[in-house]
Amino acid sequence: MIDKLEMLIALSRERHFGRAAESCHVTQPTLSSAIKALEETLGVQLVLRGARYIGLTPEGERVLARAKSIVAEARAMKSDVATARDGLAGTLRLGVIPTALASVHDYTRPFLTRNPAVRLRVVSLNSHEILERLVDFEVDAGLSYAAADLAHDTPPGFEVLTLYNETYALVTRPDLDLPATLDWSQLDQFELGLLTPDMQNRRILDRHLALAGMSVSPRIESNSIVALIGHVGDGNAATILPQRTAAFFAEGRGLACIPLSRLEAASTDVAFILPPVGRRTLLLDAFVQSLG
Repeated sequence: MIDKLEMLIALSRERHFGRAAESCHVTQPTLSSAIKALEETLGVQLVLRGARYIGLTPEGERVLARAKSIVAEARAMKSDVATARDGLAGTLRLGVIPTALASVHDYTRPFLTRNPAVRLRVVSLNSHEILERLVDFEVDAGLSYAAADLAHDTPPGFEVLTLYNETYALVTRPDLDLPATLDWSQLDQFELGLLTPDMQNRRILDRHLALAGMSVSPRIESNSIVALIGHVGDGNAATILPQRTAAFFAEGRGLACIPLSRLEAASTDVAFILPPVGRRTLLLDAFVQSLG
């Protein structure tokens, strides 16, 4: 039954029979047969079928909500039993905002070093997707902006474990005339490339710029930091990134990384978003304890 519920969850997520089958490591006919068998067991139609996947029936949506909880509990039980028997093992699944990807290893590497049987899966997600996947049991924890900075409220019972305050730097082509630090009000001299407005980091940067009395219209926008960095270094192009991420991309690329002045009124914390204690595996509990 559990494997069939997992296939239903995959089908809802992928919205395509072929991709869902691939994500479950089975053939498409196997997945289709499993869904039909689940429908027969429950006595209701779960999936609207046509030439391609259309969606779930109302009954399917209700089953899906329970399926996510059942599958998560089954995985947690399996993980906890294995941990109790063999010590810490299994896969720790983290959703991480793109601007924190360069920092996540500061917290995971020591834990992995101490626990060689543990594996890590890091998925790049925006802050809204992290909350969605936490609620749907698809990640164990999320590295994101603290609750006050999230566009959507943290679900009830979830814990916010603050790690550090985010500071920013300008990444641009090196020049002898560049100062050691910059004020936000000086950024009008650069051709800026910024993350797209749907990204939480962009909304935070816009808040900083507004506090500095700046109104910028970036010439380049992307939801990819790599794409922004690719445009830096040509002419007067520059981008603004969290300082750790800026240093990571500037190193070895011959780019300048210039810290920006701190605006206390726009202070932003980065934190681990954790599910309620009763929903955590022993593996996640051990990782959280390692952060202290």
